[in-house]
Amino acid sequence: MRRLSLNARQAIDAVGTDTLFVVLLEITHPDLEDGPIRLSTDNAERISIDPLIYGTRSDWRGADPQTQPFLWILASALLPSDQEDTPAAAQIVVENLDSEMVSLLRSFRTPATVNMAVVLAETPDLVEAEYLDLQLLSADISDAEILLSISRDEIELEPFPPGRMTRDRFPGLHL
Repeated sequence: MRRLSLNARQAIDAVGTDTLFVVLLEITHPDLEDGPIRLSTDNAERISIDPLIYGTRSDWRGADPQTQPFLWILASALLPSDQEDTPAAAQIVVENLDSEMVSLLRSFRTPATVNMAVVLAETPDLVEAEYLDLQLLSADISDAEILLSISRDEIELEPFPPGRMTRDRFPGLHL
């Protein structure tokens, strides 16, 4: 069972609320020299004036809120769900506003790792839901948007039946 804060439960149960749920994304890859890419769906705070950048300050996954903010992107997120006959998958639609985004996505030869968290805008350090170690499966790029597909490893790929405790595999058990 997932635990939600009282504020999140009240926002979900309320008929109308000003509470805003925010998706935080952390994209990591060995080829990223400057460290992970941190993105947010909330533009609540002005990070810098020149250039004009908005974002969210959170300490999720060890980020320093002052020097490593989650930068705001125009995005829509479909959160992972376990549907029948498919692994948990999510799709993130990012508005294609900068050619550097496309260049960065095309520079990867191996899948990037994506970590995702859902927080409330008023409490960005308190994680309401978290999805870790997802893999970036594809990036469909058009003139207006970039569709990122992310998923977890399929449970169906795990071997069955699992290993047996025999003398060959676990000699210390049969002394």
